Amino acid sequence: MDQLEGKEVSNTMSYVKKCPRCGGDVIKKEVKEVLYGGVNTAILNVKVGVCLLCGERLYTPDLVRQFETIERKLELQETKDFQKVGQSFQVAVVA
Repeated sequence: MDQLEGKEVSNTMSYVKKCPRCGGDVIKKEVKEVLYGGVNTAILNVKVGVCLLCGERLYTPDLVRQFETIERKLELQETKDFQKVGQSFQVAVVA
């Protein structure tokens, strides 16, 4: 299980051995996933299946549901259970 601001994010499926997209070998790997909801953002470290050939990420249905729940909470600003880790800024760049 992985953690998001004190909440457990479970990911218990064993992954397929071959990528459904390209046929490459799939390994379990920890990756960063960025979720957005309204003006809020969450960064999670989760273990997912990753294709060694094309980089495709394979998620369990349970993990996708957890992502959707987190995104909904971010959009509704129900973030009291989340740990604030900084601030984000929008900066205009003149080309």
